[in-house]
Amino acid sequence: MTPLQLSITLPGWADELERVGEVHADPASRMALAVEASRRNVEMGTGGPFGAVLFGAATGRLLALGVNAVVRLRNPVLHAETMAVMRACARYETFTLAHGSGTDEPVDLYSSCEPCAMCLGALLWSGVRRVVFAARRDDAERLGFDEGPVFPETFAYLRRRGVVVEQGPLRSEARDVMAHYHSAGGPIYNG
Repeated sequence: MTPLQLSITLPGWADELERVGEVHADPASRMALAVEASRRNVEMGTGGPFGAVLFGAATGRLLALGVNAVVRLRNPVLHAETMAVMRACARYETFTLAHGSGTDEPVDLYSSCEPCAMCLGALLWSGVRRVVFAARRDDAERLGFDEGPVFPETFAYLRRRGVVVEQGPLRSEARDVMAHYHSAGGPIYNG
């Protein structure tokens, strides 16, 4: 029997955006990259309207980029956030992004949309210390996406474990990307 192998790749156009080591000094620039990744994913027809980027918290150094690849790679766990985490862990040859383990500084994730239940769990276990999102979960749910069991207690638990989750800039821009995806007939999976 041949061993099963997985190939978890970004679409070719994403190489232009994933300039590892590039510094994004301010939060607006970091979020703009996540929203731009989501926009290009939709425009290029390579996935859902979600993008995420990992940065060194102190330096703003780009560590990894992820875009939704659920349909393209036929895998329900390949959300933008999990893609970014998997890429960073592979790049830095580590199983954790916790400060002092996989990276030399705490790691922040910027996402074009509030993470779903699965991604929040993955981010907790990955060692990411801060999650900043643009669009809210109800924006995604209005299109038919199911964001899973996320409750106020979920966020309280994450805070107790040292993970900050907060609304950031560019909600309107991220919502526009999702609306474009929906109006173009993009598949709503897991809805």
